[in-house]
Amino acid sequence: MKITSAQLGDAVEKGIINEEQLQQLLTLARQNPVLGARFDLTHILYYLGGMLAIGAMTLFMTLGWESFGGWGIFVISCLYAIGGISLLDFFRAREAHVPAGICAVFVVALTPLAIYGLQNGMGWWVPDAVYRDYHRFIRWNWVFMELGTLATGAVMAWRYRYPFLLMPIGATLWYMSMDLSAMLTGGRIDRELASLVSVWFGLIHILFAFWVDIRSRKSADYGFWLYLFGVMTFWGGLSSMESSGEWSRFCYMLVNLGLIGMGVLFVRKVFVIFGALGITFYLGHLAATVFKDSWFFPISLTSIGLGIILLGLWWQRHEQALTASFQRVLPAPLRELLQNRRNT
Repeated sequence: MKITSAQLGDAVEKGIINEEQLQQLLTLARQNPVLGARFDLTHILYYLGGMLAIGAMTLFMTLGWESFGGWGIFVISCLYAIGGISLLDFFRAREAHVPAGICAVFVVALTPLAIYGLQNGMGWWVPDAVYRDYHRFIRWNWVFMELGTLATGAVMAWRYRYPFLLMPIGATLWYMSMDLSAMLTGGRIDRELASLVSVWFGLIHILFAFWVDIRSRKSADYGFWLYLFGVMTFWGGLSSMESSGEWSRFCYMLVNLGLIGMGVLFVRKVFVIFGALGITFYLGHLAATVFKDSWFFPISLTSIGLGIILLGLWWQRHEQALTASFQRVLPAPLRELLQNRRNT
């Protein structure tokens, strides 16, 4: 729950707090800034500059760097990393936490490039792959780069505690789920096996995010990026599986309905978004295939939609009582997590 200065001013007018207390609250807020980002020009410039720097060394890497050779790439990556850590400490000393976190992510994002250069320099690299393809193609060759990135990300997250550091870790786990599929199939991507690996990897990813969420329930939101890439991996694998019939498609819809329920329970929009996409795809299949020429399908779907709206109205009236009853049976850490997330 975010409280604005306008709401505090309204509280003063209504006599809830006085002017002196208002100034003390504003002073406290300035002295203890939130680590997360805000949608203002300063933070937009921070992230725009950071994403350009990170993208230059990852997504937008050109073949020109291959002319430096493996050892050249490795040394330049290390020099960039030293510069990134120096900037990180510079911003951190001045309590500029957002640019410091971006610099930390920049250092982690350099890791696959450094490992690629090291492998190339040592003669351990395959001749038909270049670093530029790391973010474009699924290959088993990238696994060692991903393992190194996870190790670097874990050390940086442990050392600096910035939530944004979980972004490259989550993205790398997502990449690894696809590259492991390639490894298990000998480089030939089998759709069914790749989908199955993604589903199970995504589930493990989500459970890991939940564990991180529980551990960090009294601090910043460290689970956001892990949940995002975990749900993407799970949902992507589930949606790409071959459906053997209408029953399997109906089960797919139920799983997506469960994702929406989890999103409401854990206050995580990513579950709701992907769950809603899945249900939309299922309804689109019904409209285009099963009930292609039925006049009753649109009417029944409209009735269901109106029923859901009425359910929302009923839930709004009884939410507090039902939530309190449900939370009484939960373990204390999970209860604290849900309360903290609903109050942010």
